[in-house]
Amino acid sequence: MAHEHHHEELISGITEQLEPMLKKSKQAVYIYLDDVHKVCNENFAKLLGYKSVKEWADTEAPLADVDEGDQEAVISAYQDAVEMFKASSLDIAMKNVRNNKLVKTRMIVAPMVYQGHVFSIHFLSQF
Repeated sequence: MAHEHHHEELISGITEQLEPMLKKSKQAVYIYLDDVHKVCNENFAKLLGYKSVKEWADTEAPLADVDEGDQEAVISAYQDAVEMFKASSLDIAMKNVRNNKLVKTRMIVAPMVYQGHVFSIHFLSQF
């Protein structure tokens, strides 16, 4: 339980610290610690058809938003970010949860550290 509470504090803290970027970025953005501890901006939630940022944050399988054929590339980019501190860019298709249509995006995945914990930050632009 202490571990879970600590992760809640981490996601809350990073959300507060990066709030100006999350609110002002024209891109869809999400910050990821693990499947349960993550946050996105309104642009990301809207891009994928979620009613709110909270609705997306409450999903426990965020990889399901990625088209099946692109999931391995996203996993690899995430691993490069958090294990080797390597940023990358990839073109992927995401699924809109409301209409199940694919949204073509360019995703930039980069590592970031907050209070000694490694997160990944993802910026998406639709094309």
